Amino acid sequence: MAVAGFQKDEFKIDVKESTLVVSGQKKPDDKEPTFLHRGIAARSFERRFQLADYVEVKSADFEDGLLHIDLVRNLPERMKPRAIPVGTSGAKQLETTA
Repeated sequence: MAVAGFQKDEFKIDVKESTLVVSGQKKPDDKEPTFLHRGIAARSFERRFQLADYVEVKSADFEDGLLHIDLVRNLPERMKPRAIPVGTSGAKQLETTA
């Protein structure tokens, strides 16, 4: 997420149930500078993201105006795909019963 103009301590990242909420609250400046042009808006924001099932927030990092949030999908063992070997024991049983 591109968040130029914000500092690391101006973010709040919350996870509640399956919703990720990222908000930024810009701290007011003590001195009011005079600008000819302000290209980047310095207002607060809040973004909500709906997380898929079994997705967890692992970590968050802020560097060079970019906020990186790492997500991990942790499927339970019973939900993971698994290979079923094909055996020949069933064919032997059919031969002996026939």
